[in-house]
Amino acid sequence: MSEVYALRRTRLRECCNAGGSAAALVTRPANVRYLAGPAPEGAVLLLGPAEDLLVCAGPPDDRLGQTRPDEALRVHAVPGTGGDPAVEAAGLAATGGADSLAVEEHHLTVTRHRALGSAAPGLRLADVGGAVEQLRVVKDEEEISCLRIGAEIADQALGELLESILVGRTERHLALELERRLVDHGADGPAFATSVATGPNAGRPGHRPTDRRVEEGDFLSVCLGAAYRGYRCEIGRTFVIGTAPADWQIELYNLVFTAQRAGREALVPGAACRDVDRAARQILDGAGYAAALPELTGHGVGLEIDEDPQLTPGTMSKLDACVPVTVEPGVHLPGRGGVRIDDTLVVRPEADGGPELLTITTKELLAL
Repeated sequence: MSEVYALRRTRLRECCNAGGSAAALVTRPANVRYLAGPAPEGAVLLLGPAEDLLVCAGPPDDRLGQTRPDEALRVHAVPGTGGDPAVEAAGLAATGGADSLAVEEHHLTVTRHRALGSAAPGLRLADVGGAVEQLRVVKDEEEISCLRIGAEIADQALGELLESILVGRTERHLALELERRLVDHGADGPAFATSVATGPNAGRPGHRPTDRRVEEGDFLSVCLGAAYRGYRCEIGRTFVIGTAPADWQIELYNLVFTAQRAGREALVPGAACRDVDRAARQILDGAGYAAALPELTGHGVGLEIDEDPQLTPGTMSKLDACVPVTVEPGVHLPGRGGVRIDDTLVVRPEADGGPELLTITTKELLAL
């Protein structure tokens, strides 16, 4: 992995040099991990003119252990206690001969940005923008493998829950059980706060579990994800509680399923993100549910659960191969409930079989 991290840092350095900066400071945790491997909380990465440094707030022996695979990267500890690794890194860049430093202004607070300038007054601060985030969009096969394993864990946890007794249990209880199962099967933890929504709550995006109990005839929507070696995937399914779904539940479910399938089939290299969104959205729009639709149809995943690209009507970018995204259309009807179907897929060319589906739990409308 050291060679992989070194190559990623080289690509960022080339980007910064092209913008006129001799050094770069990376402070956003997911970006630090992408370029340096797992690092202590609060660590920052300095791409200096002479060498790259991982700057930590404390002694490396106390903090790193076996969690940092890039042994080729030198670690520098901030002297004393309470020091800011970013401020220390700015000083190191200045003493190392850099006259300019590209920083992640979108991640720095105003106070921290001013502290960098005060620590190295002769250093010109520039903005690296979202350069690292753009490097992260296309994943290598090792990254995709981590996502694939995370998806298998999430599928397994969800499958086991479906085999248990659900009626009478609360949304909160079911969410906690799912998160425990994720860890039991090897996840670092949940990729995000697990959502379990029943009855009138079902289909609501981002629903936080409540003490509402599962009842016969409910829609049950579940959205969960596993984090594995830092990489995060997502799956969402909707079921019916009871022996047979009502006609309106079957109709709504089939509509969302058709929209989700259309979005998945639109995932080809070179496709415009807004066209993928449109493929799913127009089906639900045409059925009269325009006002009930979320702002996006999907998004990228990786070291964070919500990355670029964004599958929205206004996104101008296009998809590349080896980009993992979610396709997650849904409809929520206030007071009645709704349906959400969510998969994580990897964009692949048609010659390679088309989009690779990572989350494989059935999308059949099951009565539990």
